Amino acid sequence: MSSIRSSLAGARGLGSAKTGTGHFWAQRVSAIALAPLTLWFVACLASQFGASYESVTAWLSSPIQASLLAIYMAAIFYHAQLGLQTILEDYVHAEGIKMASMIGLQLLNILLAVSAVVSILMILVGAA
Repeated sequence: MSSIRSSLAGARGLGSAKTGTGHFWAQRVSAIALAPLTLWFVACLASQFGASYESVTAWLSSPIQASLLAIYMAAIFYHAQLGLQTILEDYVHAEGIKMASMIGLQLLNILLAVSAVVSILMILVGAA
């Protein structure tokens, strides 16, 4: 016997379509932002190869260099969080383990990002 319900009505409630698009775009935008920042970072590493600690900290004491490095670190950890979240959502099927892992990874990424930015700020102000 056929139902009088439309196929859309039958599909409603079978899945979440709330944040998938936003997550997709956030991952793509962060990847696009990381492309030039990574080129800048690699060029900076190459220019500082073999330099002394004092030379590197003097270079990083520039507000522009410190700002770009802080943005780079924040973008890396944000992009990593998005990617790891996708992996957990796709491959971990036990809801309790999935939620605990997602919370743990998010806290770890926040801790690492804040540590990186604080370290950069300490070098910038000369506390290191």
